[in-house]
Amino acid sequence: MATDKKSPVTCHVLVASLGIPGKNVGVKIEKLDQGEFSVLSTSVTNEDGRCPTLLPAGYKAEKGIYRVTFETKAFFDTINQECFYPYVQIVFELANPDQHYHIPLLLSPYSYTTYRGS
Repeated sequence: MATDKKSPVTCHVLVASLGIPGKNVGVKIEKLDQGEFSVLSTSVTNEDGRCPTLLPAGYKAEKGIYRVTFETKAFFDTINQECFYPYVQIVFELANPDQHYHIPLLLSPYSYTTYRGS
């Protein structure tokens, strides 16, 4: 159950090709409202590749369609590695505002995988 102290949506970036956390990856979360996405918050992953404060503390989650964007090219540029996807966008439906939604991103320069985590 999401609380006022923890973001109802969190994410985690793992660079699968290198076996390391994706630290300092820019992340943006948006909500679809009347056919347009509006930015709720921006953040950066921590040393462990996690973003526990993706939404502001106390944010009241609502049912709806959300989009998380990961700035992958900027990350790969910092480690001098080419990549095919300049950013990764994951669109998901938040159906139950009382639940916690965790979005892991397994990343490599030419592929990515995601799933609903716990």
